[in-house]
Order: sequence, then C-alpha cells, then structure tokens
Amino acid sequence: MKKQLSATFIVVIVIGVIAIIILSSNIFYTLQPGEKGILFKPLSNELDKVNVYGVGLHIVAPWNEMIIYDVKEQKVDETMDILDKNGLSVHVDISVRFNPMFDKIGFLHEKFGVNYVNKLVIPEVRSEVRKVMGRFAAEEIYSTRRAEVEAEIVRETDSVLRNNQNNIDLKAVLIRSIAVPEKIKESIEKKLRAEQESLAYIFILQKEKSEAERKIIAAEGEAKANKVINSSLTPELLKMRGIEATLQLANSPNSKVIVVGSSKDGLPLILGNN
Repeated sequence: MKKQLSATFIVVIVIGVIAIIILSSNIFYTLQPGEKGILFKPLSNELDKVNVYGVGLHIVAPWNEMIIYDVKEQKVDETMDILDKNGLSVHVDISVRFNPMFDKIGFLHEKFGVNYVNKLVIPEVRSEVRKVMGRFAAEEIYSTRRAEVEAEIVRETDSVLRNNQNNIDLKAVLIRSIAVPEKIKESIEKKLRAEQESLAYIFILQKEKSEAERKIIAAEGEAKANKVINSSLTPELLKMRGIEATLQLANSPNSKVIVVGSSKDGLPLILGNN
C-alpha cells in the first residue's frame, strides 16, 4: 500500500514538474531594460492598465498573460508628397522619433494594441505634416522658413500624440530632404542669389558710409583744433614771442646785424654774419 502511495506521489510530482516546464513561458516573465509589461486576465476579461511591470523577473498565474512593450525611443522614416498653399507638389522625407509613455502603455494597448505605430503614430504625423506644410509656400518650405515649418509640425503633432487619448511622447520630427519642381527650384535659387548680392551691396554701402562719417568726424576735429589755436594767437602773444626770440638772438656770441622793423609794432630783425 505504501509502495503504491509512494509511486502515486512520485507520478504526481513528475506530472507537476512537467506541467511547470510546459507552462513556464506563461508563468515566468523576464523584462529587459527598455521593456514594460501589463497584465491581461482572460478569466475576467480584464486588462490591468494601472499596474505596469518593470525590469526583472515576474511570476504570473498561468491563466494570465503578460503583454510586453518596447518603450525605448524609436525612429520611423516616412516619404510623402504634400501640396503647398499654392497647390504645388512638394516631396518630403521626414524622420519621427518617439516612445510610448511608460506608465500609460495599458491605455495605449487598450485603444491601439501593439501595432500602435502603424495605427496611430504614422497616420497622425502624416496628417499634421500635410496640414502644417499646406500653410506655407514651396519656397518657404524649401529655404526661407524651413526651421519654422519643422517647429510647427513638432508642436502640433505633439499636442495630438501626447494627449490622454494617445499617450505618445514625441521627441522630434525632422525634415531630412525637400524636393520641389525644377522650375520652382531654379526660381528659388535665382531669388536667393539676388538676395545675397543685394545684401553684399548693402554691406559695401554701409562700409563706405561709415568711412565717410569717420573722415567727417576727423575733419571736424581738426577744424576745431585749428580754431582753438587761432583764437589763442593774440597780437600781444605774438609780440611777446617775437621779443623772446630777439633776445635769444641778441645773446648769441656770433656777430649780427640788427634791422629795426618799420611798422608800429615792428620787431628788430637780427642778421648774423655767419
């Protein structure tokens, strides 16, 4: 009897071990860095959207299912044709960088499922790109306002993807390349060249104007200096300087001839014989 019980017990243990091995993939879940998990309970047809599982080993009842999400930043490249505000066709290549909000993947899964990139992200990005670029002319998109176009696409796309209905964290929308009809491209490039030439001409004019102003200022300064000097040269000062010079000549050891000036205030002129 004991042998039969022992044999039965061993069989039960073996069956249990085999069952655990078979069901291990549904019981033990290991989440890697950059992964998050949510639990679906088929018996109650319930998706646990609140509890989000992080990195590590998790033991789950075999009748429940762990849904694992890659929450690392992703990049998607898209090519599309849009119409500018004048109805001209513009070909653009864009890159989108994003990731699902870590604590909201349950809500994201409930609405869009694991294929949320194709169901949500790409359609919304394409829609917003068309909407924003449709407000600009091809010339602006191609050259003059490209950064502004990118900024508006990011702002408006982010407001759509980040809301409580979608739960996507948009990192960037980058315009990799823009192609416009050849005639439009030639017209844009011609206009840009003309603008560059105009800017260069304006620079030269400003430089010449600055140089002219410098010369005027220098001339005005010199004129003021001469005016000050002339105003200080009074007849009395000139007479005094003449007397001082005459005295210096008279004290010289060299022989000299003195010529007396004929004017009222004439000073003697001393001429040396050497």
